Amino acid sequence: MAVVKYISAEGTVTELDVSPGVNLMQAAVNGGVDGIIGECGGSAMCATCHVYVDEKDVGKFDPKSAPEEEMLECTTSPVQETSRLSCQLFVTDDGDEITVYLPESQQ
Repeated sequence: MAVVKYISAEGTVTELDVSPGVNLMQAAVNGGVDGIIGECGGSAMCATCHVYVDEKDVGKFDPKSAPEEEMLECTTSPVQETSRLSCQLFVTDDGDEITVYLPESQQ
C-alpha cells in the first residue's frame, strides 16, 4: 500500500491509500479527487488525467511511452518535465509515499 498525495492547483491536499497495481488515475476517480477526470477510462487516449509528479517520485514509475508523450501534447495545461498521465502511473508494492500535483485545468 502506498500513500498518494494529490495536491490541487489551489493547494488542497487529498491523501489516499492505494494498493499495488492500481494506477493513480483510477485511485483518484474512485477516491473522489477533484481535478482528475479520466474520460477514456485509463487507456491514455484523452489526457484528462494529467499530473505533475513530484521530482522525488519520478523514478518510481516506468518511463513515458511514445503514446503517452503524444497524448501529453493534448493537455490544456502547460506540459512540464514531470508531466505524466496518471493512468500510466501504477503503484508498486514498495509501500512508499507519492506526491502528484494537479494542473489548473484538464479540459
